[in-house]
Amino acid sequence: MKKMTIIEASEYFGVSKEAIHNRVRRGSLKSDVEDGVKIVFIDEQKPQVRKTRQVKAPSTDDRYYKLLEEQNAKLQAKVEKLEDETKTLREQKEQMLIAEKINIEQIYKEKDEQLKNFLNAISSKFIPQVEEPLKIEEHVEAEIEETKPKLISLKKYLKKNNISTKKIDKIFKKFKKLSKKDERVVKVGAKYYIDIEKYNYDDIFKIGK
Repeated sequence: MKKMTIIEASEYFGVSKEAIHNRVRRGSLKSDVEDGVKIVFIDEQKPQVRKTRQVKAPSTDDRYYKLLEEQNAKLQAKVEKLEDETKTLREQKEQMLIAEKINIEQIYKEKDEQLKNFLNAISSKFIPQVEEPLKIEEHVEAEIEETKPKLISLKKYLKKNNISTKKIDKIFKKFKKLSKKDERVVKVGAKYYIDIEKYNYDDIFKIGK
């Protein structure tokens, strides 16, 4: 027999001190008190009870935090995926806007070119018609002066004599009033002619003096 203290016996059997006390009370272990210390008697032939390894079950908090970590990892992966998709969509949108801008600029450029060509065509068609009456008037005036050498264009005569524009307007107004009753005034179309060899026009030309 081997003597051991309660602590030594608990380590020997791999159990708690309370378990040793329970064995003593049940009588499965003999005990005694020596020098105020309680001791137990152990049969050395008795196989030693090895301490079994206790697996600690995970607590509720550990499981909760692990679950949160897993969910957080999943959410983080989703966020990264969405960010990548958003970036891709943004780049595609920018490319579409650039392409649309180029397309619109090309359309306006073509429209401007078409409008320019149209205006050029209109101008080339109508400008000669605007100039044509001037050529006709000059031709008519030349024919009149050639047919009747004594007749002179009132406009040419006034410009030749450096008459002021203000006075020319007054003279033309006077000729307009006299065109139907004064034989000195010769009107062909919208033009007035004078015959300075035959008539005297001082009373008309001295207007405003």
